Amino acid sequence: MRHRPGAALALGLLFLCLTQANFAPHFFDNGVGSTNGNMALFSLPEDTPVGSHVYTLNGTDPEGDPVSYHISFDPSTRSVFSVDSNFGNITLVEELDREKEDEIEAIISISDGLNLVAEKVMILVTDANDEAPRFIQEPYVVQVPEDTPAGSSIIKVHAVDKDTGSGGSVTYFLQSKDSATFAMDHHSGVLRLRAGSALDYEKARTHFLTVVAKGSEVLTVVAMDGDRGKPNHILYSLVNGSDGAFEINATSGAISITQSPVQLRRDVYELHVQVTEVSPAGSPAAQATVPVIIRIVDLNNHPPTFYGESGPQNRFELSMYEHPPQGEILRGLKITVNDSDQGANAKFNLRLVGPGGIFRVVPLTVLNEAQVTIIVENSAAIDFEKFKVLTFKLLAVEVNTPEKFSSTADVVIQLLDTNDNVPKFTSHYYIARIPENAPGGSNVVAVTAVDPDTGPWGEVKYSIYGSGADLFLIHPSTGIIYTQPWANLDAETTARYNFYVKAEDMEGRYSLAEVFITLLDINDHYPQFGKSIQEKTMVLGTPVKIEATDQDAEEPNNLVDYSITHAEPANVFDIDAHTGEIRLKNSIHSLDALRNITSNRDATWSLEVQAKDRGFPSFSTTALLKIDITDTEMLSRSPMAAFLMQTKDNPMKAVGVLAGIVASIVAITVLISTATFWRNKKSNKVLPVRRVLRKRPSPAPRAVRIEWLKLRRTRATNKFELREEPPHENCNKHSSGGTMPPAPAPPPPTRMAPSTGVTLWTVPTVSGSLTLQQPRWPPKPKALGSPSQSALVSELRQKFEKKHGDEKAYF
Repeated sequence: MRHRPGAALALGLLFLCLTQANFAPHFFDNGVGSTNGNMALFSLPEDTPVGSHVYTLNGTDPEGDPVSYHISFDPSTRSVFSVDSNFGNITLVEELDREKEDEIEAIISISDGLNLVAEKVMILVTDANDEAPRFIQEPYVVQVPEDTPAGSSIIKVHAVDKDTGSGGSVTYFLQSKDSATFAMDHHSGVLRLRAGSALDYEKARTHFLTVVAKGSEVLTVVAMDGDRGKPNHILYSLVNGSDGAFEINATSGAISITQSPVQLRRDVYELHVQVTEVSPAGSPAAQATVPVIIRIVDLNNHPPTFYGESGPQNRFELSMYEHPPQGEILRGLKITVNDSDQGANAKFNLRLVGPGGIFRVVPLTVLNEAQVTIIVENSAAIDFEKFKVLTFKLLAVEVNTPEKFSSTADVVIQLLDTNDNVPKFTSHYYIARIPENAPGGSNVVAVTAVDPDTGPWGEVKYSIYGSGADLFLIHPSTGIIYTQPWANLDAETTARYNFYVKAEDMEGRYSLAEVFITLLDINDHYPQFGKSIQEKTMVLGTPVKIEATDQDAEEPNNLVDYSITHAEPANVFDIDAHTGEIRLKNSIHSLDALRNITSNRDATWSLEVQAKDRGFPSFSTTALLKIDITDTEMLSRSPMAAFLMQTKDNPMKAVGVLAGIVASIVAITVLISTATFWRNKKSNKVLPVRRVLRKRPSPAPRAVRIEWLKLRRTRATNKFELREEPPHENCNKHSSGGTMPPAPAPPPPTRMAPSTGVTLWTVPTVSGSLTLQQPRWPPKPKALGSPSQSALVSELRQKFEKKHGDEKAYF
């Protein structure tokens, strides 16, 4: 049979809707102390009778379908409870013993027929006063000196009750005929010698004492018979008010609790204790009744407990990436803390113990129960490179109880790595030295950068850059820097190289370091003499100097020593090995003595000199040196000749001196012309129609001598007046008021001032010539007394007519 596509689609949609509408059932969570729900945090006393109805499972189905309940246990454990599948009633089917099993793990489930929901629960077994105290040692034997002082402690006994709370408290009593000699502290178990008592070895060498340890005692009622003779025995009994929770010792009057404190349903119990005298015949006599009020307060018998998703848990683990955001909650940790006590006994503080300042716990104070939250406090400290695992102790401590019960849980956080680190060099600077003759491809230095990140994030790639990196390469993974294969290093050209090296990870994070490379000089250059060494002129008594340079970059390769390798005769010259200065030997004082040494009586010598460096191996160069020897007498004949003689070995020196003189003259001329131009421009007149009288300042400690040729001698004047004449008019007048002739005579020579020992400046005449005697500037004038005109003219004419070839200098 064929169906239409539309009908098939409708059926499919209907089936899908029906399937999605069937929701699973769920338990009710009625909280702590509830006996109806999902058994969350359920507890019951260990003395609960077998067959008791202890709990009711309760839940519902969203569709309202009937539900069924089930409970199961691990196959290796016993089945402690049974459940009514229809009503959820749970019944205790086996005896409980907290001292053997304080927790029972069970799996409860609820089903609507289609869906099954199961939960794991932890049932706590609380203590009941069902254990008798037991001494930790039996019997106790102690040796006591007979002179033990009264009141001294003899021994301390100790009994342990496995019950908790008041049921585990132990009280000690002494039951012995020697109770008059010894006394027992009821709480501490210390046996003492009573006050006023003494031991006597001769009377009794051994004492046997019986100590009774009792538990759960609340208080003791004491009654006294009013008779002073032989009083009757007294019996104690409870008339009413105990509801079976308390009992009294008939002879001692000690009231004890018979149930677990958690089973008590009232806060206050009013007990009526009756005291009855018993006659010697055994019949009751007088009676008395007294009320005893007992207030039930919560016993601090539960420490704080940590719970995970599956019940009590003392270890919590979490994995997270390093450096989470500040304030982030560790949501992977699901921790609950609970104290089953009530009131102040259930108040406790939470604290996180471990590396400080990294996390904080919330809340800090808890009453009964709370969800524990751990928050990131210091993101920078959560560093995978520092700690792979962070371990903390979560501590819960009671606040206002004498017992200060506490519990701890371990919190273990496994950190996961991220790329949060930059590669860092082991040094900010790398310094290397290599010889300049190292071949291409030689290793120079290895740089190292470290990235603490793991995996590909920790891999480092190296590169170099900078103006000094052209001749070098770096291996991208090892960091070894080496020279280019074609590199030709030369310390004399470039002795130092400086560039940067970069270390980078896969995401571009990088750091830099600086590299300094110095080329070590190799002795690969010969000393070289200058061109001026070929010929030297030596003035008798003055050394001449030769000089050679070595192009090597460093000492001692570029240090040069000098020597004379050949000279005939060999005993004429000495040379300074360090400076290159050549001197005549001390025994030669004149040219005549020098000429007598050789047969041709010549003053020109040829030497073979050597320049040798101090490198290893050493290189040397030799040169032929011609030396012309003269003396100061020959030089004194012509200063200019002497100057030229001294500078012939260095022509550039003579050119420099002449260029300096010419430059000085040009500068003075420009300065004077500029000053004149600006003065005239300021007045707007070249020749102003006015008279300007200028008095020449008194001469400095130097005298001016002016010699005029072919003129008559006139008197000397001490001051001169400069008068500017108006156009076509002569206004120059004598000091006496007369007029001057039309053509003034040249001024007479000025008398020299007395000599003061100071170098004088001589103003030469415009015509004439002088012979330079000494290379001194300015020339020192000769002192004159009262020379005549004819003597001056004759002297100048003779100097003018006298010529000596190259020894003259014209001005």
